[in-house]
Amino acid sequence: MNSRLKAWRHPLIATLPLLAVLAGCTGGDSAKPTTHALATYSSATWEALPAVSDNDLVAGFGSWRSACTRLKADAVWGPTCAAAVNVPQDAEEIRAFLKQNLDVYGLRAEHDNPNGLITGYYEPVYPGSLTPTETANVPVYGVPEDMIIVSLDSIYPELKGKRLRGRLEGRVLKPYDDAATIESKGVNAPVVAYLTDPMNLQFLQIQGSGRIQTEDGKQLRIAYADQNGHPYRPIGRWLVEQGELKKEDVTMSAISNWAKANPSRIPELLGSNPSYVFFTRNPDSNEGPRGSLNVPLTAGYSAAVDRKVIPLGSLLWLSTTRPDGTPLVRPVAAQDTGGAIAGEVRADLFWGTGDAAGQLAGDMKQQGQIWMLWPKGAALPQVPQVADTPKAKP
Repeated sequence: MNSRLKAWRHPLIATLPLLAVLAGCTGGDSAKPTTHALATYSSATWEALPAVSDNDLVAGFGSWRSACTRLKADAVWGPTCAAAVNVPQDAEEIRAFLKQNLDVYGLRAEHDNPNGLITGYYEPVYPGSLTPTETANVPVYGVPEDMIIVSLDSIYPELKGKRLRGRLEGRVLKPYDDAATIESKGVNAPVVAYLTDPMNLQFLQIQGSGRIQTEDGKQLRIAYADQNGHPYRPIGRWLVEQGELKKEDVTMSAISNWAKANPSRIPELLGSNPSYVFFTRNPDSNEGPRGSLNVPLTAGYSAAVDRKVIPLGSLLWLSTTRPDGTPLVRPVAAQDTGGAIAGEVRADLFWGTGDAAGQLAGDMKQQGQIWMLWPKGAALPQVPQVADTPKAKP
């Protein structure tokens, strides 16, 4: 996850910094970069998969099938979803259906490495208010009215999914404000709600969605709406670089404790992450938050993935452990993405809502393996090529 703090999530539409987009390539060194695949898919047999319990199989299949309403027109998953409609919630029936309709591919990183990082995320619940009060005075902003969003693939198809965010100054489009500027000067945006702690806002932005509990006991659900276009940088990494925490000690609790002990340095800490997430209100319901596929996430059986490697809607077979070392093997549905979820063998498992889920998510940083279950006869995803930086001439 690009060395992200533990399992914390940052579900962003892929962005590209303004200056990187506008900077042209100039002549000079004639050396050309070589390229390599981001990941490979290794064909495997069903017998090669680690065993799962009947309960996990039924729950994982149900999580995947819950997204079929969004996938019915998908060229790859549409036919499989149509065939899955009438499969009963019975482990033997599900096994037979999967073996009949799907092939197994193990994900491999460079050097044919099957192991990768498995983390977790959750939906936090924080105290707050719909109006500013003496204690709830940290604004949760909606999308700024003056932020301009440009889809770059309308001109450059190779930049599919990349968006540019900025503000017009005269006739010039300049990068939008970074987090430090927004936090110190505010922003021209509606306020969705108010929190009591600036650290809760940071954690909410990292998770991408959450609930705000007001004094009357009601809960307001809010979700990711957009982002300021700046890259995400883990605040945990900043604390390590400052010598405040050791890398192995970085957890949500450790960061929270540091902030409580160093309140005057909180703006400096938050300013180290230039990314800033804007939110929108969601209807109140008992369902899980919606991921990038716009379906409710299922606690323990929905995962965020790197969509360059694993297409959204895919069914995965995950083999890892819980933080206490207990084996965790189950099918999970790829229903979400994250700006910090990047890599070949990589998944971020959704653990649910509230403090218990948050503790589990915050502690989870495990090694694991992933198999992708892919419709028979369908072409495998075209994994983008990554340029290797050529060595400088002596």
